[in-house]
Amino acid sequence: MSHPPYIGRFAPSPSGPLHFGSLVAAVGSFLRARSMGGQWLVRIEDIDPPREVPGSSDDILRTLVAYGLEWDGEVLYQSQRLDAYQARLDSLMSNDLAYYCQCTRKQIHAMGGSYDGRCGALETPLESGAIRVRNTIGIDKFQDTLMGEIHLDKAFAKEDFIIKRSDGLYAYQLAVVMDDAFQQITEVVRGCDLLETSCRQESLFALFGLTPPTWLHLPLVCTTPGMKLSKQNHAPAIDIAEPQTSLNAALQFLGQPQVEPRQEMRLMLEQAVSQFDIELIPKQTEIILS
Repeated sequence: MSHPPYIGRFAPSPSGPLHFGSLVAAVGSFLRARSMGGQWLVRIEDIDPPREVPGSSDDILRTLVAYGLEWDGEVLYQSQRLDAYQARLDSLMSNDLAYYCQCTRKQIHAMGGSYDGRCGALETPLESGAIRVRNTIGIDKFQDTLMGEIHLDKAFAKEDFIIKRSDGLYAYQLAVVMDDAFQQITEVVRGCDLLETSCRQESLFALFGLTPPTWLHLPLVCTTPGMKLSKQNHAPAIDIAEPQTSLNAALQFLGQPQVEPRQEMRLMLEQAVSQFDIELIPKQTEIILS
C-alpha cells in the first residue's frame, strides 16, 4: 500500500514574536518533514484579532528565514479562509449537525465541567449564541507517533464542543481541521499543549468524511511544572542576529546531536536533518528549562 507524500506544517498565531518554545516546534516539525523527504508548509493562524499583535505575522516569517527555516509554497493565512469556514458551518447547521448554545461557563461548571448538550435538545432551537457541533463520533483515543496510544477522558472526548464562538470568531478546532485537510497535511508535529484536543480534531475529520493526519506531539518548554513558555506569559523573543546558539539549544532540547555553527544557517540545518533521529526525542509532555 503506497502512502501519500509527506506534508508537514508549522502554524503559529501572530500574537507576538517567536520564542524558544515556538522555535522548538518549528525546528521539530521542519526536521521531521525534511528527514522524510517531504514538504514543510507555514500557516499563519490569524483568526483571533483581539489576541494579535500588529506586525507579528511578518516578524514571524522574518525570524524563520533568519534561522534558515524556509518553507515550501505560499504562506496560508487563516484570515483568507473565512468563507470556507462559514460554508462548512452552514452545511452543518442545515443538516442538524450543529446548533446554537447560550450556556455560560458558570452553567457548564454546574453541569460538572462538561457540557451536557442541553441547547441541542431544545424543542425550539436557539437562533444566536456560540455554535456547537453535535459530536456524534466522540473519539476518545488515538495513536501518537512519539507518545504512543493516548486515552482521553470520555466526557471531554464526547462533549459537543464549540466551533464558532459567541463573539462571531471561528474556533480553533474547526479552522485547524479544515486547513490541515485543505493543505493535505499528512502529519501534525506540534507541542503537547494540544495533545488532548487532537481527539476533537479526529472526531471532526471523521464527521467531515476526511482522513486525519498522523500526530506527533513534542515536549513543551516549561519554566516551572505546568507553566509553558508562551507569548501570554511574556516569553522573550529568540535572537535573530545570532541564531546559531538558539538553533543548537533547540536541537539539544529535542534530544538531537548539536551541529557545527556556520554562518549559513542552511548548512547547519542540512546537518541537523542528516542526523535527525525521532527515537532521541524525549517521550515527555514537558521539560523544565534549567
